[in-house]
Order: sequence, then C-alpha cells, then structure tokens
Amino acid sequence: MMMMVGMEQAVGRMRQRRFKRAVLPEPAASVPAVSVTEIRRYLREQGLPFHDGHSCLHAPSLFAPGPAAPPFTLFIDKTTGGFLCTATLAEGTWQDLQAAVELRHRGLPPPSPREDEEEEEEEGRRAREAARRIWERALPLWELLDEEESRATKAAFGIAQLADATLKRFGVRYLRAARALVFPWFAPRDGALRGLKLVGATEETFPRFDAYHNLFGLPLVGRRDTEVVLTGRELDALALHQATGVPSLALPRGATCLPPALLPYLEQFKRVTLWLGDDLRSWEAAKLFARKLSVKRCSLVRPGDLQPRPLEALNRGLNLTKILRAALPAGHKSIVSFRQLREEVFGELANSEQVAGVKWARFPELNKLLKGHRKGELTVFTGPTGSGKTTFISEYALDLCTQGVCTLWGSFEINNIRLAKIMLTQFAARRLEDQLELYDEWADRFEELPLYFMTFHGQQNIKTVLDTMKHAVYMYDITHVVVDNLQFMMGHEQLSADRLAAQDFIIGAFRKFATENTCHITLIIHPRKEDDEKELQTASIFGSAKASQEADNVLILQDRKLTTGPGKRYLQVAKNRFDGDVGVFPLEFSKASLTFSSSKGKAKLKKVKEEKAPSAKKDPDGGARGSSKP
Repeated sequence: MMMMVGMEQAVGRMRQRRFKRAVLPEPAASVPAVSVTEIRRYLREQGLPFHDGHSCLHAPSLFAPGPAAPPFTLFIDKTTGGFLCTATLAEGTWQDLQAAVELRHRGLPPPSPREDEEEEEEEGRRAREAARRIWERALPLWELLDEEESRATKAAFGIAQLADATLKRFGVRYLRAARALVFPWFAPRDGALRGLKLVGATEETFPRFDAYHNLFGLPLVGRRDTEVVLTGRELDALALHQATGVPSLALPRGATCLPPALLPYLEQFKRVTLWLGDDLRSWEAAKLFARKLSVKRCSLVRPGDLQPRPLEALNRGLNLTKILRAALPAGHKSIVSFRQLREEVFGELANSEQVAGVKWARFPELNKLLKGHRKGELTVFTGPTGSGKTTFISEYALDLCTQGVCTLWGSFEINNIRLAKIMLTQFAARRLEDQLELYDEWADRFEELPLYFMTFHGQQNIKTVLDTMKHAVYMYDITHVVVDNLQFMMGHEQLSADRLAAQDFIIGAFRKFATENTCHITLIIHPRKEDDEKELQTASIFGSAKASQEADNVLILQDRKLTTGPGKRYLQVAKNRFDGDVGVFPLEFSKASLTFSSSKGKAKLKKVKEEKAPSAKKDPDGGARGSSKP
C-alpha cells in the first residue's frame, strides 16, 4: 500500500510537466546514482523497446495516449536517468519513470498529457502572462512605421546586415518602452508562447533564468535536419542561418550552461557545431558542452581574429560557411605530435589575459598576484580561528558568481540560511536588517545568480559529497565549488585509523575531481594549533604536506598588525603555480556590509617573486612560504 502511494506521488509530480528546478540531495541521502547499463537492463526486463542515442536512450512514450502516439518520444538521460517526453512534456527522475512503469504493469492509466493551468505554479502563470503582455506590446522589427527608427534600431544592435526576412522568420520584435529586442520562446509541440527574452542594456527572461529553457530557433528545425550549429546569442543564430542556411539554435544562457533538459531536442542531429562566442571562456565552455552532447558528433569553432562570433563575422563580410567547414573535431583518440597542439598553444599565447582566468572585480590586488580564477585548479585557503575565513571566501566566490561563474557552495560548518544571509548582505553592500523594504528587490536580483548550495551540514562521507558535486557539474555546469571545510568531512571516513591518511585521500580526491571535471575547487582547511604570536605559513595547514603539494594556489588570511595600521587583516598568496607570483595585501573589513573589499584604492600590494625572494622559503613542492613580514 505504501509503495502504491509512493508511485501515485511520483506520477503526481510528473503531471505537473513543467521544467522544475532540480535540487541537490538532502543530507540524509546521497545522489540517486544509476548507470546506463542499469537503465538498459531495467528496460529490457520490463519489455520496453529502446535504442541508443547520443546523450539519451530513446523509447516509446508511456504518457502519450492512443496507438497513434508518435514513436520513441521518451528520452532517458544516460548520465542521470532523468526523462523527458517531447510529445507531452512529461518529465521526471529515473525513480519517477520506474514508478510510471509499475503503474502501467498494474493496469493503471498513465498521467494525463494535457497541461492543466490549474496545476501550474502561480509564479509560472504570472511569468507566462507577463510574457504575453510584452509580446503583444512589442512591434515586429521589420514593420516599424518610421523607417528612420528602423535603421537607428538596427544600427544600435549591430544588425544592419540582417535582412527583414531573417528577422521575420525568427519572429524578432522590438519593445520601444524598454529599447530592447524581444526573442520569443515558442513550444515546439503546439507553437504556444512559453516565454521570451528581452535584450537591451541588460538581459531579462520570462520565466526566470532557471526555468527559461528556450532553444531559440527550434520550431524552425525540420525533422529531417541532421546538422545544427549552437550559438551563444540569439542574434548569432540569425546571422548564421542567413549566411549559411544551416539550422542554427541559440542556447538560453549562452556559454554559462547547457541544461540537460535540452539534450532530447538535440538528439536528431548527427553533427553539432558549437560556435559560442569570440573569447577563451566560450571556447572552454564549448569543450565542456561537447562532453554532454557526445564528442564524436561535435565540432568546435575556435575563437580568433578571423573567426569572431557569427554576427560580427557577418558584419565584417567574412565567409561563415568557410569558418564552419574549418571547425575542429571535439574529440581526438590521442595526441601524436605538436601539430595537433600548436593551435592550442597559439591560442594561449594570443589570449594570455583570458587564459589567466576570470578577474575579480572586488579584489584587484588579487588579480595582480593570481592573475585570475582558472578552471581545473585547486585552491587551499586557511586562516586563524575567528579571522573571518568563511566571510572572506563568501565575498571572494560571490565576486566571481556575479560575473557568470556557476558556483556550488558546500558549507559544512554553518547552515545555508546563515551563509545566504552573509552573501546577500555582501551582494547588497548594506545592512538589510535596517532596510527591510528593500529585501525583495535585492533578493530578486540575488536569485538570478548562478549560485547553488549543497544541503549537507556537519560531517559527511567524501563519496557522498563527490557524487553530489558530479551531479551539480552535469546539471548546472558548475565551474567553481567551495568546500567549507575539510575537517568537518572527516568524521565518517573509515579508510584508515590514521586521520592524516584520511585527509590525504580526500585532498587527492578533490584534486582528481578538479582536473577531470575542469572545475575549480576552493578548499578551506583549518590551520594547526600554533603560537598565536606567529604568522601562519604554508606548513601551518593542518595535516601532511599533501595539501600544499596538490594545491595550485595557497591563500592565507593573516590576522596580524601591518605597517599601514594596527589590527588589520591581510591576504597572503603563499603559492601560485600559474606564474609563481606571491605576495600580500591588506584587507579592511566593513561590519555593515560584511565585506573585505571596502577600501578601494587604499590597499598596497607587496609582491614577491619566488626566485628573487631571499626571505621566501620554498616547500618541497616548489611553493613558497610567506615571509614573516608582509
């Protein structure tokens, strides 16, 4: 009876058939892991026909009514087991699908495929209604009454080369009140307006970004099309289609992420070319997305002066068809010579600033030392108890998140409510306790950030944490994971009675995860118990030397007096594998905004080159310990 109730609840969730924002698991349970082998075995045991796709298994829908239902419209993600029926928009987890199969065997009807507005969330209804009102007020861009206004508008958005026929085909409109272009989201099934994106001085989507899963241009794709180009912007898709005639789609959030919910709509294509932008960040994102899409069918357009983003290429009169033909295969079996590496090397030399990573806006002095925040690295951060490690790293990560770095927080020491309160205060740069009338405004803006939290608290098993991180990387394209802190994860480890060996294993696991998933991990580790009068060094990190050896960067929050004034804290970069620069700079804490970046223009960097610093003692791993004086 209880099993029956559970299945009915699962079906109830599927009946909602909206794009739900997935949540990371509760602390009591790990991520429900399922392999593609287990999925195939289950489908065979249940007598369900299927065939292999690129990212999904294709099966007949359990939710489309009648024998005339389109065949093989149920897509099951090979990585997560999550499913989507493109005929009815029914979706859910692997457990939901198993429940639906059980109901079928019991002779119970499948969930109704009709979308009942009464079952939709109130927020979703409001977003659709807002989109409809905007759409009705917007004017077709090719039908503006004033010809001068039409020319001025096209010039303002750099689309003078786009023909009216192209704008009409894609349904682009113009909203005078906001001076923004309007890109519609039409459901491929029935052509209904599901939402839209406004692109002007800023970008805004209806519904919000986490529910905006619009592959712009999808309704124009034919069933027999086998080739597609994925772009990072809607205008790039227009330019590509006009210049080449190849089906072109724009990802809803550009190079930021590729939601797994979109993969079923890309299964029909045998060749996928990713041309996401004109910078190194787009190039790195394209390589990551190719893994989700299956590298065997993907090609990548490398950014360069002669290969800018598609709209710019059209405006400059470049041959877009030639650029597409020159796209590089995403996967190679092996690297056999420098010839296959030379373009990668040239790209790093020609784009040294982009190779250095995302720059901090709040900590310019940190940019002078670390040069930027790079994917695939491990940063170890330490500081005395009570010095403000979590508060500093909160602002450090928030700075990157506001620039589009998808961030996952694992706060094992303080709960997520308190952490979110700290980050929101830092984001607003004010005490919202004294201005509660502004809370909703700042909370709405904060909610738009690509920021996620693990729901763990206290001691956790490392495998559970890594499984959750892997799930988040796949689902949300996470590129920065913050773990606060290492010691709180070690209580469940049964690998060895030796606590140091257990810590070394965890650090090695994080190092491997960062490399294999091209994801930056910031790991907070408490220091050893030392004399309070002494400054912390690299050797002060709790445990063996493995932490500093595996780390690409070692940051130390020092809480000592400086020559610039008593009582100030400062940040020490004690190791920098990227180019070797180490040094220190002062921090000034603002209690009102909980920020360390309040003293703009006052910080004085003391920069030391490892090979030239007589006072810098080298660790066996090649890193440098901070000098005793800043």
